[in-house]
Amino acid sequence: MTHRMALGTAMALALTVPSIAAAQDLLVFDYSGFEEPSFHQPFIDQHGASPEFVFFGDEDEAFQRLLAGFRSDVTHICAGSVPRWQESGIIEPWDRARVAAYSSLNADLLGQDVRAGTADLFFLPTDYGTTAVAYNAETVPAEDVASLEIFNNPAYAGRLSIPDNVDDAYALAYLATGVTDWSQATDAQFEAATAWLRGIHGNLLNYWVDPAEIQQLMASGQVQAAWVWNEVPVSLADEGFPVGFNRNTAEGSSVWLCGYVNMANGEGSEDQAYDFINAMHADVSALPLLENGFGTANQAALMALGAEAMEAAGLGEVTVPVLAQLPISNEQRERQAEAFERIKAGF
Repeated sequence: MTHRMALGTAMALALTVPSIAAAQDLLVFDYSGFEEPSFHQPFIDQHGASPEFVFFGDEDEAFQRLLAGFRSDVTHICAGSVPRWQESGIIEPWDRARVAAYSSLNADLLGQDVRAGTADLFFLPTDYGTTAVAYNAETVPAEDVASLEIFNNPAYAGRLSIPDNVDDAYALAYLATGVTDWSQATDAQFEAATAWLRGIHGNLLNYWVDPAEIQQLMASGQVQAAWVWNEVPVSLADEGFPVGFNRNTAEGSSVWLCGYVNMANGEGSEDQAYDFINAMHADVSALPLLENGFGTANQAALMALGAEAMEAAGLGEVTVPVLAQLPISNEQRERQAEAFERIKAGF
């Protein structure tokens, strides 16, 4: 997911204001919302303040700003973007020996491509979540959301939504057309997924951009079912909305993975960069992350919170196929992005 986790409004995403008391030797380029102190409390305990945070709206924007000369020390991206960033030369490897929780990272979730696929560790996972179908449990029968084909159901025309995000959109389309490993997708499978996305375009009310947007659309009744991140149904349930979240649709659901990259031209403290990512992986950070809808990549810390807490956050076990949004080639990602833009434009 380019992601994936736009937590604020469009205005908030444009801000470049540092946290009130910032440790100025480290600049973190991030999605709005991840400046939450409880996500990196050990860093604050060690340095007396949070790092400086600068926010972007999506990873394409962040990538272009960095290429244009903006300097950060660490940047938060999702796994699908890794090859593009690595090939650009703007990131450098992490030193595994300095990552305190490295041996506890979830290898089953992360896969060889992220955790140990190369000699160098260019991407350090910190957080993950799920994407599946959320729906109004009072007005949408459970059998209607038993399959991803609800997005083709004419009964819901104009009352459906999916993310304005190429990774999430193609994760949905590949699953709907029988593909659970997008890194191995053939040309024919890509074309089938693209045709499926084009086919549901007319049924959609919109392509949602921000979790707050889709939550409002569902709460108002304008959207009856949507492809969303697990934080959305958690927030809706907290507001008393009768939300369902089906991760066990017949075709499966998706898992996305995000983390931090080490910028090659960062001007801040390399020591503080490791202090920050170690704080994100710390045991004490696991619960605050989960309460906000994110699973920590530190498997031991996450498991210690218990199955009930994970289920409540939308991260419990499923019995259907799972498409992991792990890195894909830059060529494939650009191909998907181009097709997605054309579909949204009505072509």
